[in-house]
Amino acid sequence: DAKTTQPTSMDCAEGRAANLPCNHSTISGNEYIHWYRQIHSQGPQYIIHGLKNNETNEMASLVIAEDRKSSTLILPHATMRDAAVDTAVYFCVVSDTVPGSAGRAEHKLPEA
Repeated sequence: DAKTTQPTSMDCAEGRAANLPCNHSTISGNEYIHWYRQIHSQGPQYIIHGLKNNETNEMASLVIAEDRKSSTLILPHATMRDAAVDTAVYFCVVSDTVPGSAGRAEHKLPEA
């Protein structure tokens, strides 16, 4: 598995998209990029994953560099109202497996 590196912390302005970078320079051709978040005292929650193409779902967008050595998770809007949800540890993982439906927990962001 490829090693990943991320900033230790990031701040985001109210109402602005949060762009969270991840470097994975040793990724191989068949490894997927997965993003998760962990809210205090809860288990990791799946956000999104991709192989080569950019991906978007109801929670976030994943932008994958053409050489696949880095990616950026884009959270569309950060709000102080949702601080309990948005304030979390976000992490990327590189793996040759895709989350299956049994092991995949999807969580929708609260409605505005």
